[in-house]
Amino acid sequence: MNSRLQRGAGVLLHPTSLPSPYGIGDLGPAAHAWVDTLARARQSWWQILPLGPTGFGDSPYQCFSAFAGNVFLLSPELLIRDGLINAHDVAGHYFSDEKVEYGRVIPYKLGLLRRAWENFRAGQVPWMREAFSVFCSENREWLDDYALFMALKDARRGASWTTWPRELMRTSGDSKLIEFTRQELTEEVGLHQFGQYLFFRQWNALREHARARGVRIIGDIPIFVSPDSADVWANPKLFLLDASMRPKVVAGVPPDYFSPTGQLWGNPLYDWKAMRATSYRWWVARLRATMDMVDLVRLDHFRGFCAAWHIPYGEATAVNGRWVPGPGTEMFSFLQKELGGLPLIAEDLGEITPDVNEMRDHFQLPGMKILQFAFDGPANPFLPHNYSNSNWVVYTGTHDNDTTRGWFHTLSDHERWFYGRYTCRDGNDISWDLIRMGWSSPAVLAVAPAQDILDYGTDCRMNFPGKPDGNWQWRMNPGAFSDHIVHRLGELTDIYGRVPAVK
Repeated sequence: MNSRLQRGAGVLLHPTSLPSPYGIGDLGPAAHAWVDTLARARQSWWQILPLGPTGFGDSPYQCFSAFAGNVFLLSPELLIRDGLINAHDVAGHYFSDEKVEYGRVIPYKLGLLRRAWENFRAGQVPWMREAFSVFCSENREWLDDYALFMALKDARRGASWTTWPRELMRTSGDSKLIEFTRQELTEEVGLHQFGQYLFFRQWNALREHARARGVRIIGDIPIFVSPDSADVWANPKLFLLDASMRPKVVAGVPPDYFSPTGQLWGNPLYDWKAMRATSYRWWVARLRATMDMVDLVRLDHFRGFCAAWHIPYGEATAVNGRWVPGPGTEMFSFLQKELGGLPLIAEDLGEITPDVNEMRDHFQLPGMKILQFAFDGPANPFLPHNYSNSNWVVYTGTHDNDTTRGWFHTLSDHERWFYGRYTCRDGNDISWDLIRMGWSSPAVLAVAPAQDILDYGTDCRMNFPGKPDGNWQWRMNPGAFSDHIVHRLGELTDIYGRVPAVK
């Protein structure tokens, strides 16, 4: 078992879902209050989704950078507190409390960032200048490329970098035109650098508050990056691209019982030979940057490091793909040595082959157990009595699942019958039945989405895989975690020994 982990419990809630009068949850007072709520409920973990800058579809799994933060999460209240904007800058805008209206929120938040940048350049908040300069210097390895990439996208009204002039593509390092453009766009580049400084300033303050309250954070790393990202633009040789800088093959998963044509994700795939030649430098930097932000990381699509499903570019479905080996244990051995450990959760769901389990167990990484997948019969590996050891993180469901209340209404007669037989419950309190099952299980960590703790239905789920829009919008109302819910969750956490001993 991962020696860093004590038996504990936590809640899955992305910051975008937090209450806020500004259309989207952010890193300000409500986030600090949320940490306090977790501490009162005796939770030792807060799990979030990726924090990167979201692009098309607003998905945190399709970001413009694997290193940057999402400036839509900037807190206007904290910008006011820092003296970068005034109260009248945020007045006169009204947003839905029920969902994130990205079409309205994005220009609003970008407008506040631009106002903060203009005020900063005009000499306001002079004490911040040195801190900003230090931040830019310390993060130059990824920040310079990201800021230039975003400035170039802005100048081209968001067009994908594969449609830019050939001279702006990174085929052999910086071209003279790229350097000339960097100078030409100095102010826009500075805007994006400043946005990242503010994001990490606010995030670090929130994380420090969480540490002080005994709450640690579980982050999330998608295995693949967006095709339209600074990562691919700045490092084309690390990906399987053709001469036109388009992917030769794209990622997905093959057909299965749930999807007869598979899932076509469309992400470019890594050139693992090129990665190996650099001693996996990009992956070392990526994990190191993420671990500077969180305490534990869920590594998405862990099986893709053993073998990934390669689909020829241009295919309409994932049917005509093939499994291609990944870096396997070699890369993780190297990462373990470079990083001094692997504080990872292996997302080992889906079609799992023995080599995936062997790699997970070789590095003693906790895998995932999803209770919503458990009720087809007594031999199901997701049922707690079948856990072979404690090195698991058990979830009622994940961001990709329906809420537990919604899920229960979709069960077959057999699953509903077996659920009753296994739990001796009738399903009237289904969300908390599964929470109790997870909390009482042998798994070292137990996590439930906030929607399950609140016993919400399908209308409150976070993501519908395969649905192109309408995702990532759910928001939690102020006061939703009542004293009664906080007490109930804290009681279960105490009863089942998930309150970590104070060191």
